[in-house]
Amino acid sequence: MERFRVLIADDEPPALGKLRALFAREPDFAVACECTDGLEAERALAGERFDLALLDVQMPGRSGLDVVRAVGPARLPPVVFVTAFDEHAVRAFELHALDYLLKPYDRERFQLMLTRARREIGRASSAHTSRLEALLAELDRRCVPFVLRSGGRTLLLDPADVEWIEAADNYLRLHGSGAARLVRGTLGAMEQLLDSHGFLRVHRSLLVNERALRELLPTRSGALTLVLASGARLVCGRRYRRALEKRWRGKRLGTET
Repeated sequence: MERFRVLIADDEPPALGKLRALFAREPDFAVACECTDGLEAERALAGERFDLALLDVQMPGRSGLDVVRAVGPARLPPVVFVTAFDEHAVRAFELHALDYLLKPYDRERFQLMLTRARREIGRASSAHTSRLEALLAELDRRCVPFVLRSGGRTLLLDPADVEWIEAADNYLRLHGSGAARLVRGTLGAMEQLLDSHGFLRVHRSLLVNERALRELLPTRSGALTLVLASGARLVCGRRYRRALEKRWRGKRLGTET
C-alpha cells in the first residue's frame, strides 16, 4: 500500500520527535520531510509533492502562516497547524483550517486529526485552497499572538501590546502596555519573527509597530522623529527614512523644530 507523504515542521526538537513517533505508528502515513524552521518548510513545499503538511504556527524565519502565504494556498496539500495559542486565533483555525493541534496534545487528539486528514486527502485541491485563503483573510483581521522563548521562559505576546523594541547588548527591551519586558535575543531575529505583524526597522537598534505610529516629524537637521500612540518619541535612522516615508506617503507630515 502506498503511504501518504507527510511534511512536519516545528522548531522544537521534542515537538518534532513527538510527531515523528506518532506517525511511525500509522501504516498509511510516512514522514517524508522534517523541517526545523519556516524557510526549510517553504522550500520543501515549493519543490516536492506531499499529501499532508503539519506546520508549527511560530517558527524562526517564517511562521507556518507565512509559509502558506509564500508558497500559495493553491500549491499546498491539506495543512494542519500546530499551535500553542489557547484563544485569539484558535477560533479562526476551527472555522477554516483542516485541523489544528493545540500543544500539548495527546495521541487521542492526534488520531482525530488523522481521521479528518484521511477524509480530506484526495479531495479536490480547490477545497484546500479555499479553506487556506479564508483562514489567511480571517487572521489578517485579527492581532494574532506570537510565541517568544527566552532563557527557559515562553511568553505569549499580543503584537498590539508592543509599541517598539530596542536592542540592548544581547537582549531586547519590549515597550508597550505595562512595564517593559527584557528578553534575550537579536533584533534581526525579532524582525523576521514580527515581519508579518507590521513591525518596521527604523534604526539599526529599533523596531516599531506600524499600528502605534501617529506622526512623522522631519527636523530641521534632516532627521525624522517618530511619535507613537503612547507619546514616546524615537529617531528614525537615515538609511530607513525613505522606506518609512514611502509607506506613509499621502499622510500629512508636520515639522519639528
